[in-house]
Amino acid sequence: MEHKIEEIIFWGDAIKRSDALIGGAVDDEDKEINLMNALKLFAPGTSIRTALDDIMRAKMGALIVLDKENLSNIVDGGFRINAKFSAQKLVELAKMDGAIIVSNDAKKILYANTLLSPNMKLKTRETGTRHKAAERTAKQFNTVVIAVSERKNKITLYFGEERYVLESSSEILRRATETLQILEKQKENFDDALLHLNVLEITNLATIMDICNILQKMEMIRREAEMVKRYLVELGKEGIIVSMRLKELTKDFIKERDLILRDYFGINSNKAEEVLCGMNFDFLLDTGNISRLLFEELHDKPISPEGLRILSKTNLLEKDVRAIIDNFRTLDKIFNSTRDDFVFVLKNETLADTFLENLEALREKILAGKRI
Repeated sequence: MEHKIEEIIFWGDAIKRSDALIGGAVDDEDKEINLMNALKLFAPGTSIRTALDDIMRAKMGALIVLDKENLSNIVDGGFRINAKFSAQKLVELAKMDGAIIVSNDAKKILYANTLLSPNMKLKTRETGTRHKAAERTAKQFNTVVIAVSERKNKITLYFGEERYVLESSSEILRRATETLQILEKQKENFDDALLHLNVLEITNLATIMDICNILQKMEMIRREAEMVKRYLVELGKEGIIVSMRLKELTKDFIKERDLILRDYFGINSNKAEEVLCGMNFDFLLDTGNISRLLFEELHDKPISPEGLRILSKTNLLEKDVRAIIDNFRTLDKIFNSTRDDFVFVLKNETLADTFLENLEALREKILAGKRI
């Protein structure tokens, strides 16, 4: 069911408005994906992360660059290594001054003791010589550069315009666990809200604000899950337990979220999702903002879903569910229809009888406050 959305061409502007609130959601998403791919290379348990931790524990500094086309234009001096990567080799080479050049897949050490001369006109937020060179090189060649500071005892990753300090696995695990606990509580609240929504939908009492409340909770859970996924990238093999719990929490949620969006936005469900993802946190906290952007409504009004989510709990095949929804259009009309109506749509008396039994069983479970 598309409601007013199919007759209002406002999605492009809505997405632009919400992008402005978050500071360019599409670009930020691409940057986040690239940064996550870069972080995977340096997750705890990988050879290069082992080497970086050893360098930091030894109170040494280092500048490590992943090779990129034309990088040689700013590399002076040093000597060619061209050897298979190992943590021990990298630690030993870090004892010398200068940058170490590693292949872009981090499987070979190419050069050591080199001097980097990136474009000095590129702006940098850093003060130290090593970190300035690292940031400028990353920006100029859109590559990954790692700077290990012996004075501050920290590892900083630069990737294009991005800067990220690698934390210890114990600190990341602590943050991941805390976020997971918040996610668990949010999931409990969402499940309770879903029980209430079930009752509202089958009694035709749902309003736009009820749906906005559910959409808000869904988006909060999605963002918290993404935060945990980011921590898992940094944790590598050390995040197995957290990963298992995250999958358990989000398995049914992902399906329910998709069905709710399709129930209320039909073919525009993906665009509605884009608008939700584009909202910044403060904007999302006000359900009135969600109503205004997604439903173009400032006032609470009754609304009925297509019924896809509720009907997916029956024994009907997907094609039969689709046939019923296409014929009746809304869930309230489906629940108020007769056996003859269903026989006409399904072309099968036995199937219609079975469907009616399923509907009645669902009604009883929902009104009894049970999960479906």
